[in-house]
Amino acid sequence: MERGIKTMTLLEAIDARHSVRAYKSTPIPEKVRSQLDAFTADCNKEGDLNISIRYDDPAGFDSRLAHYGSFRNVENYIVLAGKKDESFDFRCGYYGEKIVLLAQQLGLNTCWAALTFNKKKVKEVVAPGDTLCMVIALGYGETQGISRKSKKTEDVVATKGNMPDWFRSGVEAALKAPTAMNQQKFVFGMKNGQPAVRVKGMGPCTRVDLGIVACHFEIGSGREIEAIMEK
Repeated sequence: MERGIKTMTLLEAIDARHSVRAYKSTPIPEKVRSQLDAFTADCNKEGDLNISIRYDDPAGFDSRLAHYGSFRNVENYIVLAGKKDESFDFRCGYYGEKIVLLAQQLGLNTCWAALTFNKKKVKEVVAPGDTLCMVIALGYGETQGISRKSKKTEDVVATKGNMPDWFRSGVEAALKAPTAMNQQKFVFGMKNGQPAVRVKGMGPCTRVDLGIVACHFEIGSGREIEAIMEK
């Protein structure tokens, strides 16, 4: 495979993406970097964020917490940051996952990290006035990761009974989304004839998770979804 060429659809990227914590010492080629950076700029404009990608910077994961979290040889990472408001965490999850899936299409691996990184070092690259949300490890993984246990479709749908094929496809894609500690604290339903998703009980990073899940649902269903922040 030539690096920098998309070899899969977004749905295939959702299937292929697994969290990876150990990476090879293989630099990300300029061709791949330029595509990631351009897409990130588009996400920042659309999502009113200030996401950036740090390349060849091992300091971001050089900490006891990172080693405790089994991260190894992380030299590139995505910094999710911007102006804090009510929807900030959701937007970081939504647009961060868009970048994650492009990275997967380009042959890279990723892993979301809420605490297990060097927060002091990462905060140094965050613009004054911006808030740091989370970071995402990025690079060529030593492995492609493994699947994790998931809830069933019926477990996360409020309305029981038959559901449209597009809705089921969206939920199935959402169930493959990464969530903090694999909580999957979300529930889908319909609101005024349109799909909606809300938090089901609060936990670590649930609003970020909600953004990631909404991103997956929209890809799987081909429909926009309303996110309800309240639990």
